[in-house]
Amino acid sequence: MGILKDCINNKKTSSVPVWFMRQAGRYLPEFRDIRFKNTNFINLCLNSKLAKEITLQPLKRFELDAAIIFSDILLIPYALDQEVVFEKNFGPRLGTLNIKNILKTTHEDIIKKLKPVYELVKITSNEQIVRKKDLIGFVGGTWTILLYMFNKKSPKNLSEEIYQLSDQDKLIKKIVDTQKLHIKKQIENGSTIIQIFDSWAGLLDENKLYKYLYEPTLEIVEYTKNLGVKVICFPRSIESYKKFCDIVKPDAINIDYKVDPYKISEQIEIPIQGGMDPNSLLLDRNDMYKDAKKYLDAFKNHKYIFNLGHGIMPKTDPENVKALVNFVKEFK
Repeated sequence: MGILKDCINNKKTSSVPVWFMRQAGRYLPEFRDIRFKNTNFINLCLNSKLAKEITLQPLKRFELDAAIIFSDILLIPYALDQEVVFEKNFGPRLGTLNIKNILKTTHEDIIKKLKPVYELVKITSNEQIVRKKDLIGFVGGTWTILLYMFNKKSPKNLSEEIYQLSDQDKLIKKIVDTQKLHIKKQIENGSTIIQIFDSWAGLLDENKLYKYLYEPTLEIVEYTKNLGVKVICFPRSIESYKKFCDIVKPDAINIDYKVDPYKISEQIEIPIQGGMDPNSLLLDRNDMYKDAKKYLDAFKNHKYIFNLGHGIMPKTDPENVKALVNFVKEFK
């Protein structure tokens, strides 16, 4: 068991656990070398050997307490037979949303398409560098996946038409069932913690939260807990993390960088993860340390996992990541 899980289990740890969202990825030159030779992003995610190499790259550089598999939340629309491609300088572009076809996909169809991901988890969990750490598997949140499938690209703005989508309830149920299957297969192959990334939760109005955020996430959280694995939720940019925790009851909650850490430490009892602005890693070292210390001080008497309020930025210097990890590890 890694110290990340120890922290979530309210056990004493020798230092503050630390890992980063997008720690395996585009800020590392060794990742960019692989990416340059593999232009199809989905195919790269489905190449178990290369995805394992990418997953392990940050662990070979930094004293991180967890590995997170190199994958993508949009593999669920892909598994449900919606086309997904990543275009340079644009991001993801999804094909036509054919709900009838999606509803016809079977568990066998989904497992067959995502088998390389489960092989990735399996071979990564057997690596010596990972054995004493936690291996994080993940899914996108139901709302975020629905929004991508409907919008067919990054949903910077919300179209109200999504609420009038025909067969919407059937599609949501299908997404939830697929999320649960995807989580189950990751756990069976070695994931010790699951994180749910609801990147676009902040676009929802208060009166839409129960149907699109709380209810489906609660179902997935309870399912994951019943499999005996801890689950971290990241409903990014929502107004009340406390209300989310009271309803959904995750094992830990990841906060974004707009939240006051001192206020949240008083409101929420469960372990808290993240919060620091990824842009802080682009600053002068002393300013970066100052920002990090704000979170470490705020949660000094609270179970806390050091992370960011979003993923590492592409322009981040790996040496800054190394310095930050060392700073967190030495903090008392």
